[in-house]
Amino acid sequence: MLLAMTGGAGAGKTTLAAALAACAPRDSIQVLHGDDYYFGTPERGIWAPDEAGTPRLDVGDPRSMDVEGLSRAADAALATGAFVIVDGLFARRVAPQTPHDRFDVFVDLAADLRLARKIQRKCLRDGFPLDVLLRNYLNHRRDAHERHIEPLRASCDLVVDGTLPPDTLARQVWTAATTAGLERGRQQRL
Repeated sequence: MLLAMTGGAGAGKTTLAAALAACAPRDSIQVLHGDDYYFGTPERGIWAPDEAGTPRLDVGDPRSMDVEGLSRAADAALATGAFVIVDGLFARRVAPQTPHDRFDVFVDLAADLRLARKIQRKCLRDGFPLDVLLRNYLNHRRDAHERHIEPLRASCDLVVDGTLPPDTLARQVWTAATTAGLERGRQQRL
């Protein structure tokens, strides 16, 4: 089964993926992080110059992610019989060719809380300049979320509240995914 965790930056997708793996109903779990599949050179992806003229990858645009590479990695993981969890802004777009059950989750969190989490993680913890993060958010990322991420909500099987504790969300997701899988199995038998 493929579990895809989609939602805005800072919504808690990676934290939920870790909680899902920790309480999985099977031993064979593989977690793939969408952040590991962004293009690294200006030949691929959407690049724009920053204020200093240095080209920067637009991680808010799905064309900047190697979705085909992530889909191939999901295929390889699914071929082993594992549960595969994919987290990332564009996890809903992952399309492995291996036959599998799939359950898509949209991690919902208000924009101000996502921004606060990004400030905590990138600026306070990692030392990224706050003024750059805020300028990027106001000039680009906020609109990119509405254009590229928010529309994915409608095609997900479940929307969860990103303010809830990760272990609570993990139980909620596993219950819903298991129920959906059982229902699909019943439909196929009919």
